[in-house]
Amino acid sequence: MDKNLKHILEINLAMVLISTSGVLGKYIDLPPAVTIGIRAFGAMLLLAVFVKWKRLSFKLKREDIFIILLSGILMGGHWITYFYSLQLSNVAIGMLSLFTYPVMTSLLEPIFFKTKFSKTHLFLGLLVLVGIYFLAPEFSLENNNFIAILVGLLSALCFAIRNLLVKSKIKTYNGSVVMWYQVLVVSIVLIPAYFLFEYDFDNVIVQLPYIGILALVTTAVGHTLFLFSLKHFSVTTASLMSSMQPIYGIILGIIFLSEIPGWKTIVGGALILVSVVVESLRAGGKQIKKE
Repeated sequence: MDKNLKHILEINLAMVLISTSGVLGKYIDLPPAVTIGIRAFGAMLLLAVFVKWKRLSFKLKREDIFIILLSGILMGGHWITYFYSLQLSNVAIGMLSLFTYPVMTSLLEPIFFKTKFSKTHLFLGLLVLVGIYFLAPEFSLENNNFIAILVGLLSALCFAIRNLLVKSKIKTYNGSVVMWYQVLVVSIVLIPAYFLFEYDFDNVIVQLPYIGILALVTTAVGHTLFLFSLKHFSVTTASLMSSMQPIYGIILGIIFLSEIPGWKTIVGGALILVSVVVESLRAGGKQIKKE
C-alpha cells in the first residue's frame, strides 16, 4: 500500500475510534470529572501493559517533563468540558462545537512554531467553521445548547494547545508513552473528584462496561493513533483531516441514539467533508514526510 494512503487511512481509523466518545458520553450517567478520572485510570493501565509489552522506555528528558505534564492537564480539561457539553446537548452539538479546534490550531501553530502562515489552512479552517455554523442551533443565552457550544469551544481550545505542545515532543518519544503520561496526570489530578461530586456508586458499576470501552477503544487506541499521525502531518493538517470525526460521530448517533440530523446538519457536514478531502489531497502530495 502507498505510504501516503496508509497514513491517511490510519488517521481516519483514529477518528472513527475517537468519535465513539460522543455516543458513550451520552450513555454514561456520571459527573464528567468522575467519568474522565475512571477513563484515564483505565487507559493508563492498558497503555502501561502495551508499553511494557513493546519494551518501550518510560524515561523522559528533564526539559520535556513540564511540557508533557502540562499537555496532560490540558487533555483532562478537554475531556471534562467535552463531556459536560455532551450532557447539556446532544452528540452533534457537542462534537461540532469541539471541532472549531482546527481553526484555533491554524491560527496558533505559526505562533508556536514560528512558521509561515498558510492562507490555504485559514481558508479550509473557515470552511469547517461555516459547516459548524450550519450544524449549530440558534444561539440563545437561555438555551442549554448555547452553553454547550461555549463549553465545547473551551474544550476545543484545550485540545488545540495540547496538540501543539505535543507536536514538538512526539518525534522524540513513542506516542503510547506520551499518552501514558497524559492519562497518568489526568488520573492523579482528578482523584479529588471521587469525593467532591455526588453520585451513586452502584451506578458506577453499571457504567463500567461503557467506561471500559471509552478507556480502551476511544482513549488507549484512538488517541494513540492520532498522536502517531503527528509524526507524518503538521498539527494543522492532522486537525483539519480529523474534522471527519463529527461526521463519524453523527453516524454513530443515528445508529445508537436515533438522533436523525436535519438539512442543516447535512449541509454543514458536506462543507466539513469538502475541507477534509481537500486537505487529504494536499497532505498526500506535500505534508506527509517521506520515510
